[in-house]
Amino acid sequence: MTQPVPPARPTLRDAYADLVLGGACVGCARPGRLLCPDCRAGLPTVARTAWPTPSPPGLVRPVAAAPYDGTVKQLVLGLKERRLLGLAAPLARLMALAVREAMTGVDVPVVLVPVPSRPSSVRERGLDSTYVVTDRAARLLRREGRQVAAVRLLRTRPGVVDQAGLDAAHRAANLAGSMTCPSPALRRLARRRPRTLVVICDDVVTTGSTAREAQRALESVGLRVLAVAAVAATAKRSAAC
Repeated sequence: MTQPVPPARPTLRDAYADLVLGGACVGCARPGRLLCPDCRAGLPTVARTAWPTPSPPGLVRPVAAAPYDGTVKQLVLGLKERRLLGLAAPLARLMALAVREAMTGVDVPVVLVPVPSRPSSVRERGLDSTYVVTDRAARLLRREGRQVAAVRLLRTRPGVVDQAGLDAAHRAANLAGSMTCPSPALRRLARRRPRTLVVICDDVVTTGSTAREAQRALESVGLRVLAVAAVAATAKRSAAC
């Protein structure tokens, strides 16, 4: 009979982190690293299509690496809300999984466009977590020989409120017309990557309203959006296939 594998024991590095930094794994609360070896080993290795239910009309294919729960949820919140920068690397690997799946069969350059955060949120947190994760994912993919780059093409217009607690209809209304694509960024992109496809990148797909608004803004200036790639999708609203 196969014996269960015991959890990895904390290393001296873990003990040092716990003593000096007071760190603990965001997944299991084990003292030491922000993501212990066991929780890291349990992260997904395959990304899947994850349509919201209901899905906004016209939304391109959304791909997510995991459901938004458990350790993955804690990774997202740890970076976004607590500014735990050590979590950017595992989140970037999950984003890269989603982008790889989105790029299946594509042999032209792809630009990863992060969904923009509200400027007030970035100032408050001192971090644009979606861009950080997207940029690191692009670097991982370039090391594999893929033609990808992370580019901030989108900006938010004033008047957008926090999406937390809003249902699908209110999210869509809140976001309608909220994003724009500044022309200087477009001119630079046109010079450097004239045949580029775009993959929209976000941390979590919930109702799909944010991704659909980003898609609208990019397509309104003539860009071709291939897919949406996300670290996670809200499990109660997504159906992996």
